[in-house]
Amino acid sequence: MSVLFEGCGTALITPFRNGEVDYPALDALVEWQIASGVDALIAAGTTGEPATMTWEEHLSVIRRVVDVAHHRVPVIAGTGSNCTREAVNAARMSKEFGADAQLVVTPYYNKTSQEGLVAHFHAVADAATLPVIVYNVPSRTGLNIGPKALQAICAHPNVIAIKEADSNVAQSLDKLRMVGDDASFYCGNDDIAVPMIACGYKGVISVISNVMPKETTEMVHLALEGRNREATAWQLKLLPFINALFCETSPIPVKAAMAAIGMCANEVRLPLVPMQKANEANMLSIMRGLGLEVKG
Repeated sequence: MSVLFEGCGTALITPFRNGEVDYPALDALVEWQIASGVDALIAAGTTGEPATMTWEEHLSVIRRVVDVAHHRVPVIAGTGSNCTREAVNAARMSKEFGADAQLVVTPYYNKTSQEGLVAHFHAVADAATLPVIVYNVPSRTGLNIGPKALQAICAHPNVIAIKEADSNVAQSLDKLRMVGDDASFYCGNDDIAVPMIACGYKGVISVISNVMPKETTEMVHLALEGRNREATAWQLKLLPFINALFCETSPIPVKAAMAAIGMCANEVRLPLVPMQKANEANMLSIMRGLGLEVKG
């Protein structure tokens, strides 16, 4: 089993300004992330707001991140769709751009069967040689990939990993037991990254690392090295900030946090709206307590 990366992969925000993708801010974000030591970058994943981008914008963001990263770290393209044909096309284009792998979210809204999930992921894996990371996030999609379906999905040689963002930790561990010899697992929940790594996960695909890339990467590597006391200390220290980043629908809070440290405009696209003032004030207070220089 090949492992694409071990450590911290940042699920990048997509900076917007005046309704358009802010490419200079995106470039600066990629450079800062790499300089801070992150192990991988995810372009146009959920945190990147692809649901409100056109496919042209979506693919342009992936291409830009690949170009700026320039093989210094793996770039994983968010190619998922509830239309299998669209996911296949996005994967083909992302491969042409030079992405290292694709993150394919569980198809949403259609709410297919478990058999349909297997067929969907196998169709995507068949159509492109770009390796597949399966993304299970029931809170977003309304559909959970069960252990048996995941086992069948991961039997495909082009499926290399799972980003597991299910709050059911017991079931997540059962999936690891059943599939862990065939694919790598990455934690999709910042608040339990260290415990899941202790159980065998290879790292985290993180939201908080947009704002604190160096610190998040250090926490994850301490956990991977088995230095659990130090890793747990980081996990507990960051927990209030992690909770604040998810007190409203992500990426609303992380966009506000990134704006507060001067990395982008505080701009999301409808139907998302800016963070509620009381929640933002609480989050900024937590950030100051962590030693971050924030505006406002």
